[in-house]
Amino acid sequence: MTFDVINPATEKIVRSVPHTTLGDTDAAIGRAQKAFESWRNVAPGDRARLLRKFAEVVDAHVEELALLEVENSGHTIGNARWEAGNVRDVLQYYSAAPERLFGKQIPVAGGLDVTFHEPLGVVGVIVPWNFPMPIAGWGFAPALAAGNTVVLKPAEITPLTAIRLGELALEAGIPEGVFQVLPGKGSVVGNRFVTHPLVRKVVFTGSTEVGKQIMAGCANQVKRVTLELGGKSANIVFADSDLEKAAATAPYGVFDNAGQDCCARSRILVQASVYDRFMELLEPAVQGVKVGEPGDEATEMGPLISAAHLRKVASYVPDDAPVAFRGSAPDGPGFWFPPTVLTPAYDHPSVTEEIFGPVVVVLPFQDETGAIRIANDSEYGLSGSIWTNDVGRAIRVSRAVEAGNLSVNSHSSVRYWTPFGGVKQSGLGRELGPDALDSFTELKNVFIAT
Repeated sequence: MTFDVINPATEKIVRSVPHTTLGDTDAAIGRAQKAFESWRNVAPGDRARLLRKFAEVVDAHVEELALLEVENSGHTIGNARWEAGNVRDVLQYYSAAPERLFGKQIPVAGGLDVTFHEPLGVVGVIVPWNFPMPIAGWGFAPALAAGNTVVLKPAEITPLTAIRLGELALEAGIPEGVFQVLPGKGSVVGNRFVTHPLVRKVVFTGSTEVGKQIMAGCANQVKRVTLELGGKSANIVFADSDLEKAAATAPYGVFDNAGQDCCARSRILVQASVYDRFMELLEPAVQGVKVGEPGDEATEMGPLISAAHLRKVASYVPDDAPVAFRGSAPDGPGFWFPPTVLTPAYDHPSVTEEIFGPVVVVLPFQDETGAIRIANDSEYGLSGSIWTNDVGRAIRVSRAVEAGNLSVNSHSSVRYWTPFGGVKQSGLGRELGPDALDSFTELKNVFIAT
């Protein structure tokens, strides 16, 4: 069985990709388990050198990977270059880990007590379609660094860069069976990661609904999970902030990657006293977002990923929707949707549900307490922004907003050297930064009587 990969900007078939069968999945897991026996025993310095070599090979292919992502996913060329570079950087960052997986010596009576961080075994990584390269790297780089082997399932509709990364790993000298890419259906490959007893951990990024199913399935084997799920992040703009900058940057906090970002600041909360002025500033900023051909260096936003997803996003903006203003989008082939700003009631579905497209709602609030209440009135808690020039307020609101990643006077969510993850129904566990390694190891305690 094969799947036709479609270019979302042209609707043309890019390539047909064979699907991995259940039998092939089991065979790959078996190879990964066999490879684990030797990979875990590779000397830390040697494993570090292999990961650095992997990073070097990715670096030599950044442009190739970026162009492949433009064609497969419709990402702008600027974004795609950053994404390929992020894989390189994450590999480079975790290449330092094998020689730094430190345990502890704990004072005890009658002997010596030491701890070891030991690898889990085979790790299954399930990658979404919105950021196929970086999210793959966030899973496989720390897992490999900690001495695990990895089987990775890319999203069915965006497998091309993951397949290429698997080839580049072998080119870099990563041994056979240590890192395998298995394109196919989630119901076949992904589900087998959950049910196969040799897979010791599942890393999943995707919808909260599917994440709950994976978590429930893994419970049968008390299998570890890291889940990075949905988001409905708030961008809180106080009256004392740099209003011009807050309005100018707000579109890029939500419309990047056509809004197909779980960290998208899709709720803009604006203090009522400056609401009208903010909207005056926001309109030209939204209409200035350049939507078009992803390969064009000047393009800032590309198409949505598929016709089905376009229909889903459009369902939140019916003819009678409270549209304040919109940007523009190309006509003709491609799954295009213009940047759109809504001013709905607080209970409207666009306020409470994750749209995952270039649609943002703007809501007024009266004071700090009201801003925090609205921001936390969500089942999600992944990211968000706070705009204020009052340092005390920035700290108070940052501590009060229920989210795993917050930025003050910025829309940054991801740095590979700092932890990333959500609270509530936005996920479980942390990726990136020094903390990610702990989730790919077992802590073993050894007491030696003296």
